[in-house]
Amino acid sequence: MPQDTSATSHARRHSRWYEVLLFSVPCQLLAGLLCCVILPSLWLWDVSQWQHLTQNRVNTLWAAGSAWVLSFILLRRLSTFVGGHVWAHIAPVVSGVYALSFAVLFFTRSSYSRSALLVAWGLALLWCYSSYYIGRRYRRLKFAILPMADTTALQPAPNVEFRHLQAPDLQGIRYDGIVADLAGTSMTPEWERFLARCILAHIPVFNVRQVVEGLTGRVQIDHLSENEVGTLLPAPLYVISKRLIEMVLVIVSLPLVLPLMAVVALAIRLDSPGPALFVQNRVGLGNRDFRIFKFRSMVVDAEARGARLAGNDDDRITRVGRFIRKTRLDELPQLFNVLRGDMSLIGPRPEQRVFVDRFEEEIPFYIYRHVVRPGITGWAQVMQGYADDTESTRIKIQHDFYYIKHFSLWLDLLILFKTVRIVLTGWGAR
Repeated sequence: MPQDTSATSHARRHSRWYEVLLFSVPCQLLAGLLCCVILPSLWLWDVSQWQHLTQNRVNTLWAAGSAWVLSFILLRRLSTFVGGHVWAHIAPVVSGVYALSFAVLFFTRSSYSRSALLVAWGLALLWCYSSYYIGRRYRRLKFAILPMADTTALQPAPNVEFRHLQAPDLQGIRYDGIVADLAGTSMTPEWERFLARCILAHIPVFNVRQVVEGLTGRVQIDHLSENEVGTLLPAPLYVISKRLIEMVLVIVSLPLVLPLMAVVALAIRLDSPGPALFVQNRVGLGNRDFRIFKFRSMVVDAEARGARLAGNDDDRITRVGRFIRKTRLDELPQLFNVLRGDMSLIGPRPEQRVFVDRFEEEIPFYIYRHVVRPGITGWAQVMQGYADDTESTRIKIQHDFYYIKHFSLWLDLLILFKTVRIVLTGWGAR
């Protein structure tokens, strides 16, 4: 017993000193403040006058420091979700936060050093990109897997290494976590004591299903336990906050969006006969029907032979329709659905009743996706793309359940960033 405890504790302490300096959160935050805020100020300003800081310099230091801390927090939170790909979001996140700092200083008519804040922004970008690439090169997460755990669903991932244990001893190796099947195969007392010692040594123990969920961004829905069903209830406070934020965003954006909508409507009318707007019943919050608004992207009699999902090279799609579907401009009228309370900006995509009834019979727990408002864009859309059959819809539902389980501002921000990339590239359109 003492020997195993010593080995477990040693494995946790085995992290090298430079790993602590490079990868610990407090060290990264403080080092970033030093390099992105303090050093550029010392370089641009006369050091001898620092004992008499002017209001201009105080405002600049506060703005640069606050922008760095907020950027760091946002990037850290976004990186916790699978598919975060932090490198792709460094520039928009950091630039957006520093632009917000400029805006606050400008509208409050506060004096500040524009050159110092610009240099701080540039250094913050350089620091974040350098930290990301150094982390990818020198930091590899290691997970120890218990022999009785079912690892068939585990998928390889960059910068993640899985090692199978043969005995209840870490053998002095540093591990970032232990993976075990906590709900499946029964463990021997020896392995149970080993897990207890790992927890006492501050080595996190993860259920194998939790790890699979983190690697895939999907929640398995074939067998949901009582606890997992309970996690599919979104936080009421964020539901209310999200609704208020979305209302404000839509109202503020309407003066810019309405002229664009007029141009799209005119192009549709000139391209093919029929109305520019397409109205259809969809299923939303609480499994209730509502009328969704879209720009028409297909011929008028597209569903004359019954409802069917759009496929590749669908001959029902018009020339203008193909463009607005690729750029997602056909979804713009749904902003009015958001104002009416039928939809959110972000959430699971709503389906027609005929498909909902069919999927309820074929896919377990399908109806749980109606526990939140449907959205114009969502986690399944940015991670998977278009679903056109039962199997791809099953995977789509797993993504939807992941969104509901991790329903938060941070995940919504990540979906927003990924949606912008998709709109620019046209990925996943049909």
